[in-house]
Amino acid sequence: MIESKYLQDNMQNIQKLMNIPTLKHFEIQTLAKLLRLSKIREYEDGEIIITEGEKDTWLYFLLSGKIRVVKENFDIVVIDKKGEIFGEMRIIDTLSRSASVFALGKTVCLAVDTSAQKKLKDGDKDEQLDFLLLLYRIFAEYMSIRLRLTNEELVKAKKEIEQLKQNNQ
Repeated sequence: MIESKYLQDNMQNIQKLMNIPTLKHFEIQTLAKLLRLSKIREYEDGEIIITEGEKDTWLYFLLSGKIRVVKENFDIVVIDKKGEIFGEMRIIDTLSRSASVFALGKTVCLAVDTSAQKKLKDGDKDEQLDFLLLLYRIFAEYMSIRLRLTNEELVKAKKEIEQLKQNNQ
């Protein structure tokens, strides 16, 4: 992995964040806060980004490339859409990582250190609260989308099971 230093909240970097579909509707001040807690990480094919069972505090936005999510040696999903987030479940529930994530080909991510809130203005509780609200808004949107997809897959699997039962009768 190649990792940058923490990013600066200059207009050039903010404009790059505004090109990420997930973040394009946020205010410039909010994106500036996110930048100050972020690094760019580049991974090679097959390199591990997240290890199942660990308790790190990083949240990721996919900037380019693809990732493969694996749980207990079973492939869960391949994600290749710019702006997709991953690693959010650990941040929400504070449990250990529920799955491993691997780079597929050269992959670049924006990595947000959610434990580095103290880098925001010390003592400015409003700024820290704004940052947490931003994260949870992003999480809520993605969790809703993923839950809907999971529900669709569950219904599809139940229909297939029902069809198999009918075929075996």
